[in-house]
This record gives sequence, structure tokens and C-alpha cells, in this order.
Amino acid sequence: MDKDYLSVGDLTPDELLALLDLAAKVKAQPEDYADRLHGRAVAMLFEKPSTRTRVSFEMAIVSAGGHSLLLSPAELQLGRGETIEDTGRVLSRYVHAIVLRTFEQERLEVLARAATVPVVNALSDFEHPCQCLADLLTVRETKGELAGRTLAYLGDGNNVTHSLLLGCAMAGMHVRVSTPPGFEPIPQVVHRAGEIALETGGSVTVLTDPLEASIDADVLYTDVWASMGQEAEASERALVFPAYAIDQHKVELAKPDVSVMHCLPAHRGMEITDEVLDGPHSVVWDQAENRMHTQKALLLRLLGAV
Repeated sequence: MDKDYLSVGDLTPDELLALLDLAAKVKAQPEDYADRLHGRAVAMLFEKPSTRTRVSFEMAIVSAGGHSLLLSPAELQLGRGETIEDTGRVLSRYVHAIVLRTFEQERLEVLARAATVPVVNALSDFEHPCQCLADLLTVRETKGELAGRTLAYLGDGNNVTHSLLLGCAMAGMHVRVSTPPGFEPIPQVVHRAGEIALETGGSVTVLTDPLEASIDADVLYTDVWASMGQEAEASERALVFPAYAIDQHKVELAKPDVSVMHCLPAHRGMEITDEVLDGPHSVVWDQAENRMHTQKALLLRLLGAV
């Protein structure tokens, strides 16, 4: 795989499946990987708030024998005007990888061009590629083979949606995205996912009817209606999105053994009901745990430790 992981699209289908295989091994036999990152340091630069990404990355690094450095812009010269390029050049002299959670995808790309160590996208406004790895591992754990399975995403066509479109297409899955009009994923991502699906036997469908999307789905997936940076739109979006909430009715439209997923944090009673989130079809907590295992596998691969 490439030096960096900025997008799910940085992987080939074979690389994606190999990474999921490694993550499954890391999860099943953590003792075999306990010292693979010994002597390695990873800088984690977070320009947005985080719970799961921050903790899961830190534990992934520590449990593999590495050392993590949690950095915030306020603590760095970034807060006083140093460029992201110069920050990347300097950090590359100290650490073995950089994990960045930021706003613009371009910021990640600029950092990656300047850095001489691997750069990982821990979330941008465009994609959330690490989340997608955990999502696919979770689907594989609950459904077995990924190819041929149907994932229905209901809600906002956001960064999580973009990564799911690319990742599901690579895995040969059928992905349906249902959003209110005007909130669709970026057309270029949909087009690229469609091209990939033609090669893998999957399919990509974007529609507005959440009930149609839910019918016979193997997986129902949702996310918050207003992502970080969109808080000012939350009230307006709350008027538009209620029909896209995952509730018991949509669960009943899906397959009898449907798995329900949410990348968290969840706004209970909005994009998902308590009954579903805490119900027997929910695999949300396994999904959250798998962030740690897939990110550990990712770092092991990027740092040549396997």
C-alpha cells in the first residue's frame, strides 16, 4: 500500500481485504503483536474533538509496544502561524508516523507531501477512512463474506458516507445511500465508487426514499445529521431528517438478521431510536471496539512491522 492512508481510495480491493485479515488476527491474538511497534513513536495531531478516534489510536499504539504523542494546535507553533508543511517536516525528524484529524482534506494532502513518514487521516470533512475499516471488519464478523452483502446508509451524505461508498464498493458489496434531496454525497465519490463496483461485482445506489433503501438490507447504518463544523445547521437539519432515522419499522423492513451500525456519537431519539441502538440487532459497540484493532493493523502495515 502507499506510504500514507488519506482515503479508502488509497487502497486496492486486495489491499483492503488483506488489511481486514490482519486486523482480525490482531484482534484474535493481540499477544503476537504486543511489541511490533517497540521503539516507534506516533504523533497524533487533533484539530477536532474526539473520543473514539483518540482513545482507539492511543491504545492501538500502546498495545503494540509503541509510544504516542497527543498534540493539539494550541500546544504547537501551528497555533502561532507555522505552516502544516513545516510542522510535517519537523515531526518527520522525531516520529515514525503522523495521525491528523482536521477539517479540509487538502490539509492532509499538503502534510503528506511535506512529511517523510506515513500520514493517516483520522477524519476530515471529506472522508473518515479509519472508521470504514472498522465498519467492514464488523460486517465481516457478523455476516461472513462481505461480497454480495447489502449495506443501506440513511442520513447525511457526509465524510462517513464517502468512505463507506468506496470501501463497500471495493469489498464487492451493494451499498445504498438514502439522503434528503440536497444532502447527497459528492457526485465524484459516487462515480468513483460505481467504477470500483463494476470491477468487484458490487453496486452503488443513491436514492431519497429511506424505506426503499432499507428493504432486505443486511446492514442498516446511520450517523449524526449535523457533523462537526455544521452545528449552526443542526436545528434546520432536524426538520429535514426525521424520516431517515433508523427505527423499528426500518429494522423490520430489512433482513431478519440485519445488523444495525452507527459510528457514534449517537443522538438518541434523533438519527436512531433507543430501542434500536440498545436492541438485539445493534453491533454498535463491537463496531467501536474494532476501531482499535483495524487502526493497529493499519499502523503495523504502514510502518512495516508485519
